Amino acid sequence: MTEQKKKLAGSGCCPACRQKATPRSEADLRRLQNRLRRMVGQINGISKMLEENRYCGDILIQVAAVESAIQSFGYLVLQDHLRTCVVEEIQKGDTAILDEAMELIRKLK
Repeated sequence: MTEQKKKLAGSGCCPACRQKATPRSEADLRRLQNRLRRMVGQINGISKMLEENRYCGDILIQVAAVESAIQSFGYLVLQDHLRTCVVEEIQKGDTAILDEAMELIRKLK
């Protein structure tokens, strides 16, 4: 049994229902929330473009912009995760976190 599974077994919680928290500074939270708000604005803009029956090419350009923004947002969160959570777990001797990190990277691509 891996160290991570032992921890989960001891907590009475399965991997699918475990809750983790990452403390973030006010500045980091503000930065991430601002990016999310911009993406929501872009998505709302796409919705308005559909309502106005705008040209498909214009809509697709905005879809590509949202996809790029989401990808960038994901990479920012991943970068923070690697620099904080992953480093902390490795320093504690829990190298199983690397498997989780690799899976997250695969999902993000």
